[in-house]
Amino acid sequence: MLNTIFIMGPWQWVIIGVAILLLFGGKKIPELMRGLGSGIKEFKDASKEDEDKQEEKKNLK
Repeated sequence: MLNTIFIMGPWQWVIIGVAILLLFGGKKIPELMRGLGSGIKEFKDASKEDEDKQEEKKNLK
């Protein structure tokens, strides 16, 4: 099933893009992407903090 996503041609991607535009509208998409980007940034920051804490524990032992 995962292999089928790579087989999709350009017209299938265009149809998906148009469907997304119709569902969310042109104004909502940048807001959604901004929210997704900030969520990814927060996740990376939290994982880096966790790695730093584990590094500190290793150095204390």
